[in-house]
Amino acid sequence: MNGKYVGYVAGEDPLHGFLSTIMRDRLEVREPQLAFRVFRLSGSNEVYAYEEKFSGAKVICKFYGTRFAANLDKAAWLARQEYEGLQTLRRYNLVGSPHHVIRPLGLSRDINGVLAVEYYSGEEFSHAIARATQHGDDSHLYWRLKALAYFLATQHNRTANGATVDFDPECRYFDTIVGRLRKAQRIRRRDVDELCGLRDRWRARPQMWQDRQVWLHGDATPANFLFGHDLDVAAIDLERMKRGDRMFDVGRVAGELQHAFMRDSGDWRRAEPFIGHFLWEYSCHFPDRKQAFESITARAPYYMALNLLRIARNGYIGQDYGRRLVRQAKRILQAA
Repeated sequence: MNGKYVGYVAGEDPLHGFLSTIMRDRLEVREPQLAFRVFRLSGSNEVYAYEEKFSGAKVICKFYGTRFAANLDKAAWLARQEYEGLQTLRRYNLVGSPHHVIRPLGLSRDINGVLAVEYYSGEEFSHAIARATQHGDDSHLYWRLKALAYFLATQHNRTANGATVDFDPECRYFDTIVGRLRKAQRIRRRDVDELCGLRDRWRARPQMWQDRQVWLHGDATPANFLFGHDLDVAAIDLERMKRGDRMFDVGRVAGELQHAFMRDSGDWRRAEPFIGHFLWEYSCHFPDRKQAFESITARAPYYMALNLLRIARNGYIGQDYGRRLVRQAKRILQAA
């Protein structure tokens, strides 16, 4: 079990009753007495793993109330949104091997806006990336990218509908990110003008509006995919799930790869073979692989650059590296 052990859930804690109900009703644990070990996990929310001492059964709990302490209704609404998002994707037969969306198990508004989901044992995507960027294990990352491309292509293709992509929300999101960079003094006024001009060039491209909408993961970052045996992949953390352009997910993965190699090796070019491999593998799940690859590579740069800008706005990113990310985002937007 990854995570820091922090103790046991007290018997009188309402969480004990919540977990006990899940264990008995959803996971069919039959132990006469239940005791829960607690492990703190890393994540943008308060996320904990709970292991029942006698059966070894595990549950993950995500507490939205910690982030929205002043508004428990909002916390509960977000927890339900994610619960329903998980259920929605699982209805597309994204259950089991090789494509798995984790199973939601329970909700409680009054216990700090908690969402309980199944525990999935697997390698984090971030670990697979680090094996390549820090330890030279390129073949392992190539294999994981093949599996992830297969998962995302399956999710997107199964959930495509007849509506065409609306690119305007992605332009507004771009503006939001640029505004935050400016407010954080990561960029200057002339950078804002340059980036907005580049955004308008992309907005004018017909191919950015022509694909069909799909259900997106919405936060396709290295923390949110787990790899099992062979080509098995599980998706977690779907609180930002939405309908939109498949390239929002695909381009984010590509941008995360570029960021990882820039951060760990100092050279964005080291990421290029992995990005190309990922896009080519994604394209193989279409009737005309070459045509799909051309369409994908024409649109991916916008979303890659958007992700680099999104990363650059974070407070934990140093000023110098933040400027490098912004320069690279501009280069990508200009080159394509």
